[in-house]
Amino acid sequence: MEYREDDYLMISGIQHFRFCRRQWALIHIEQQWAENVHTVTGELMHKKAHDPYLTENRKDVLITRALPVSSRTLGASGECDVVEFHRSEEGVHLHGHRGLYSIFPIEYKKGKPKISEEDILQIAAQTICLEEMFSTVIPEAAIFYGETRRRETIEMTDDLRMKVRDMFKEMHQYYERRYTPKVKWSKSCNGCSLKDICLPKLGKTMPVGEYIKLALEEEV
Repeated sequence: MEYREDDYLMISGIQHFRFCRRQWALIHIEQQWAENVHTVTGELMHKKAHDPYLTENRKDVLITRALPVSSRTLGASGECDVVEFHRSEEGVHLHGHRGLYSIFPIEYKKGKPKISEEDILQIAAQTICLEEMFSTVIPEAAIFYGETRRRETIEMTDDLRMKVRDMFKEMHQYYERRYTPKVKWSKSCNGCSLKDICLPKLGKTMPVGEYIKLALEEEV
């Protein structure tokens, strides 16, 4: 199945969806957002990585930043923080450059490696887009963490690719239905920038809509 460009979802949304489907729906369907210290720090770190005017040549490596990517089969689009093109005998042609190049995408994150897989799914989605755009197979990608100041190499397995495809399929189903899941409170809610919008603890007692309705009735 291929999606129309008008139906593309944001690649970065997969990390929200994996973290919390309700959070993803609030941001990408209901267009709600709130900043906290984590999101602000992350934005500051991405400023250099996302400077589209920075293109570097380092011997046999071409480095591009803020590279737009998309996939018709995922129905997704976005930008890669950094993509390194390494001169290689088994690579792809790049317009305006001689020789062949292998492709190595890198995602920048502010913190340290997570136990959960949100970051891995995001770089995997970017990699799938690059594979489709350049008609190639990319065996590895990397995530650079600001706290550890090092790259973590991610192997692009078939299982990982399938997990990304299944997740985007589910995301499209939610989006088409304009469906926002109900609250399911957990400890991770405490660090979420949307907790004051989501009101997760109220989910233990009553739906948010009912709470707001009662609050309005009390004001009248």
